[in-house]
Amino acid sequence: MTEPQPSDDDLLWRMAAGDDGAFTTLYRRRQGAVYRFALHMSGSPVIAEDVTQEVFLELVRHPGGYRAARGSLPSYLYGIARNLVLRALALVRYTVPVSGEERQSEGGPLDDLTRREMVEEVRQAVLNLPPRYREVVVLCDLEEMDYAGAAAVLGCAVGTVRSRLHRARALLAGKLRPRRGAEHELSGV
Repeated sequence: MTEPQPSDDDLLWRMAAGDDGAFTTLYRRRQGAVYRFALHMSGSPVIAEDVTQEVFLELVRHPGGYRAARGSLPSYLYGIARNLVLRALALVRYTVPVSGEERQSEGGPLDDLTRREMVEEVRQAVLNLPPRYREVVVLCDLEEMDYAGAAAVLGCAVGTVRSRLHRARALLAGKLRPRRGAEHELSGV
């Protein structure tokens, strides 16, 4: 029989008391999600790595900064990451396209190329959204966070998250629609 996993709050308390193993467990549990959020927000693996490191350094330096009454630890970590990403983007003033290997489809090389192009087009469209719209798409659509969690991360009302997400999706549809229209014209459909 396996022992139940300690909660984030328990790990944070143990970490603050000097338990290095608790920090390691907490880091392994939450690092991937923080990195993905930072990567989707910035489009840069370098920025995402730096932000992830800084988020956990902040947690070590100020473990008392997290208040369970205000939200979950993941929401708190996303909030720190959000601020760091926005600061990094303001300094850099440009984004680096996300690159990565895409899963091979079974349709052959042409289908693989088309799929990779479409994935890259969606990535670029998300990266080109203004930050207040990009962050709700990343949190709600890519990280699958509920509206209340996203509102806690962003420090705004749930209604604001909903309206920004609606606007963001409309902007994305507008950016992606011209390509689809051109494909239909070329294929004669």
